[in-house]
Amino acid sequence: LQLDPGRRSPEGTGPALAPREEALSADFGLRLFREVSKASKEQNLVFSPHGAASVVAMLQVASEGTTRRQIQEALGFSLKERGIPGALWLLQKTLGDPQGKDAVRVAEALFVQRDLPLVPTFLRRFRRLFHQTVKQVDFAESSRARGIVNAWVEQHTNGMIQGFLPEGALDALTRLVLVNAIHFKGLWQLPFPEAATRQRIFHKLGGSTVAVPMMEQTAEFHYGEFSTPGLGEYDVIELPYQGATLSMLIASPFQLDAPLSALAAAIDPALLAEWKGNMSAVTRLLVLPKFSLESEVDLRGPLEALGVTDMFDCHKANFSLRDALFVSRALQKVKIDVNESGTEASSATAAIVYARMAPLEIVLDRPFLFVVRHNPTGKLLLLLGLVPRLPHHGHTHILAPRAPGKSPHLGHRSSRQQGGGLPRKAWTQEERGPRPRGGQSRPSPKRSLN
Repeated sequence: LQLDPGRRSPEGTGPALAPREEALSADFGLRLFREVSKASKEQNLVFSPHGAASVVAMLQVASEGTTRRQIQEALGFSLKERGIPGALWLLQKTLGDPQGKDAVRVAEALFVQRDLPLVPTFLRRFRRLFHQTVKQVDFAESSRARGIVNAWVEQHTNGMIQGFLPEGALDALTRLVLVNAIHFKGLWQLPFPEAATRQRIFHKLGGSTVAVPMMEQTAEFHYGEFSTPGLGEYDVIELPYQGATLSMLIASPFQLDAPLSALAAAIDPALLAEWKGNMSAVTRLLVLPKFSLESEVDLRGPLEALGVTDMFDCHKANFSLRDALFVSRALQKVKIDVNESGTEASSATAAIVYARMAPLEIVLDRPFLFVVRHNPTGKLLLLLGLVPRLPHHGHTHILAPRAPGKSPHLGHRSSRQQGGGLPRKAWTQEERGPRPRGGQSRPSPKRSLN
């Protein structure tokens, strides 16, 4: 989906977004999409660049030092830069302009631990830049807190995204959850007749086919043919929504087995501008699948690939709050439905911020020694042990090495009973066994020490 760069502001005084401001919205999101698409490995994917950019911009407000520098370099702008706050506000206003029939709703929220001492200037900047809701919750009641966040997301995505945060995403160490939610419902400028929809064959990457419902109509569309290295030739068609502020651009390679990864790697603001500038109105019979997609994306790897690393490191993250914090997770969930009447889509993006005092693991998966000690005296040791290997069953028999010149027996024995010695046993003939033949002597039987 693309915002038409030719759109005028609601007041009619000029372009809604200047070229510099347009780049803020598109460039970072497209670079992040390229990294996300690498991880998708030719699987179905739907992603919200604007949702991701909004959450990362929120994190810039709270960061300092190297953490902020990395975020600024990835975004391509600083929120302290002159004109940027106004550009962001205008972008949000343009997206949500009620004058058009393209219904886009963008909402942002900051869920904060109830007793977290937030810096007043931080909250003021947040509200000024993002006009967002600030809600206090108790993350110690993690299940209830997760329900509050998920209910907010469900409400602001018109029920399309449910159960956004998975079980276990929050716990007692969570301090902040920054969330962006987008809901879009656009009607095609030229809707497809439902009576024309029928099952057709779709050729999947890899050569297999599947029957899916296909919509069709004959109309005038903006259309162009292009070529990209590694992909070859492909065509692009534009489907505008009512209101003419948003349109869907669809690019499809001529070769059935051409990987979309080559096109995803090439997409940037310049390529989108090339498409828009080299399309012409032609009459075509368009056949388009009726489809629904849903994606869940872990944004940590793609953000780290863009150089945003410190905020995920509990030892390096630098946030301008009174508690030592770091980002534990960044995630996005997107759903889109495309049918005869138009498109409905929603996205939710969140960054989950933890206290840096998150416990380090102590995993005793190697040999260890243990002591059971009397703490008041510090000297009475009840037990000492060594565990060099596991599992262990049964008993261990330890025979300590003897001092030089000492017998290995438990005490000194002689042929006669001596004080403190062991009593001599009277062996019976049966115990002695048969006498040795040939007058050979036989050794005396020994007692077992067990």
